[in-house]
Amino acid sequence: MMFMTPTRWKHFAAMTLIGDGVMALIHPQKDALAWKKGPKPWQRLMGELHERPGLTRVIGAAQIAGGIWWALRQERED
Repeated sequence: MMFMTPTRWKHFAAMTLIGDGVMALIHPQKDALAWKKGPKPWQRLMGELHERPGLTRVIGAAQIAGGIWWALRQERED
């Protein structure tokens, strides 16, 4: 992965945003727990999202929209 071009990195990042957004929509509590590792403030945030599946789904939908927007923007730039 170290030898990926900037274009491929951007594609990979958009794909990751879209995929994680879908996971948040399908099972928001599992998605929040999957990201709970890290510094204490991050763990608290993910704990809050685990307790608020509706908010997690909204964030997931925003990730999907942002990932699609980014992918379409990159397509126009290429």
